[in-house]
Amino acid sequence: MNLIDSSAWLEFFIAGPNAKHFAEPLSEINRVLVPTIVLYEVFKAVLIRRGENDALIVQAQMQLGEIVALDTALALLAAKISAKHRIPMADSIILATAQSRSATLWTQDEDFKGIPGVKFFPK
Repeated sequence: MNLIDSSAWLEFFIAGPNAKHFAEPLSEINRVLVPTIVLYEVFKAVLIRRGENDALIVQAQMQLGEIVALDTALALLAAKISAKHRIPMADSIILATAQSRSATLWTQDEDFKGIPGVKFFPK
């Protein structure tokens, strides 16, 4: 399984320089976990930059993956991860989701650099 973080989804959608790295896991969308916090972050970013119509189109594509809601166990694991790695709440929820499902986290977010189970591509 794979988990594409918000920065990677946005890079892919704008066809940025790192988009090629995220195309591989996204080619098997049925093996992609999509935490609800990632849906929120990507929808908000696209809504602000491109408007609601584009944001809804992006969400429809993202929802082809497996949506993972935040529950109690995931929230507690995220809190432990946040304390251990000193990363923000949203990032800790994303990492906790990946770790709880033995998924590889694909990102270009510096907060994840050097963490096991993460494929990091600098911007």
